[in-house]
Amino acid sequence: MNGFEYNGVSSLSMGIKIISKDIYSAPKYDLKFQSIPGRDGELILPNGRFPNSSVSYSCFLPAKSIEELTEKITAVKAWLYTEPDRYHTLSDTYDVQFFRYAVFNNKLDIVDQCKRIGVFTINFSCKPYRYLLLGQIKTTYTESGFVLTNPYPFATKPYIKINGRGSGRLVIQSAQHNDIWSFSTLNGYTECDSELMNFYHDTEPKNDTVEGDGFPLLHPGENAITFDGGIESVEIKPRWQTI
Repeated sequence: MNGFEYNGVSSLSMGIKIISKDIYSAPKYDLKFQSIPGRDGELILPNGRFPNSSVSYSCFLPAKSIEELTEKITAVKAWLYTEPDRYHTLSDTYDVQFFRYAVFNNKLDIVDQCKRIGVFTINFSCKPYRYLLLGQIKTTYTESGFVLTNPYPFATKPYIKINGRGSGRLVIQSAQHNDIWSFSTLNGYTECDSELMNFYHDTEPKNDTVEGDGFPLLHPGENAITFDGGIESVEIKPRWQTI
């Protein structure tokens, strides 16, 4: 039976039956077209981003009485409207290798059909990318000079933990990039979350102890990763993503 899980709760546990899903939705790339007098065609002005996309499920709630239907509807509303000010993970049985970051930010209109079944559509606003579940696994590398291959045409913003003491360098080299970060005071470890754009140790910011090319990215194709100095190992969660 098909279902989805949002904010740690399964639709199946709420008694929801899915009629259909908008499976193939994808975001429209954010750009503008500008006409130039005397020039055929239009100039493309990209904004360098994808906006949110929409994922919707057409559902119904079976019930044997009005009282049962009312109770189920109340529970569904309480679930969907909890923490509406942040993204939560969304996964389903239609796309088992991936998950999304989503928030429920729409009206919920439930129709009572034949006094026994509530029919409705749940619309989620999702970040543009789908994230590979296997890309959320953290792996430790104790030898410098390993390669991570990004299987998709979109750069990812990984989580990296740099273990060691003193100072050291981390280098990520891909086909068109050669990025270097120098760490002056590791003190056991320094964590980097490129999504949050932050270097830190526990709750202590460490951005002022790191010099380098912004925050690490894993570009499409092969990424050769080396480290030296006081760095003993690195732990990486690559966060592979695609549309």
